[in-house]
Amino acid sequence: SLSGCSYVLFLGYLIGGPPSVEPDFDAQTKESMTDKDVTVAVVCFAPNEVLYGFENIHHELAKYVTHRLAQHKINVVPHDYVKAWLEENRDWDKPEEIGEAFKATYVVYIDLNKFSLYEEGSASLYRGQAEAIVSVWKMDDNGEAEKIFSAEKISKYPAQQPISTSEESFPNFKARYLTRLSEQIGRFFYEYYISDEIAGDS
Repeated sequence: SLSGCSYVLFLGYLIGGPPSVEPDFDAQTKESMTDKDVTVAVVCFAPNEVLYGFENIHHELAKYVTHRLAQHKINVVPHDYVKAWLEENRDWDKPEEIGEAFKATYVVYIDLNKFSLYEEGSASLYRGQAEAIVSVWKMDDNGEAEKIFSAEKISKYPAQQPISTSEESFPNFKARYLTRLSEQIGRFFYEYYISDEIAGDS
């Protein structure tokens, strides 16, 4: 038989569908990126030691996260526009410069400190691993910005066991891990279901 707590969860599932999780950004700031008239720009920074192994990973991850936010009804500046601006303004050093350029409400700034696709110490096993600080800068009417949110994301995929390189091509696994990592980052900003989180880790 169902316990009291389980019964309430079960009843809620029948009435309203699976239980969803409030995004950390909304819970901490009492604001939401899905609000009307909100525009979001996404930018990623990676240090040279990360870029040495993955030359364009900062652009690739920003593109994946941008796509993920757009899928969840967040009005986001197309990554190609942001990338073009970054290439024209290589001396930029503050997120508000990007926010001002695109008249964004928020700038999502991903500081990617670590990224790898192989199990540590192995060249024949895939396991995506990343460490990042994800912060949000809110723009004001004067082109200034205030950091209103910051969270660390430590990611490992698959969570259970690595995958043999003989089972999957490198480009395919890389795309799959970027999809997973962008979901993990995106969930700071949009609602998701607990069942999705469990399924995605395997």
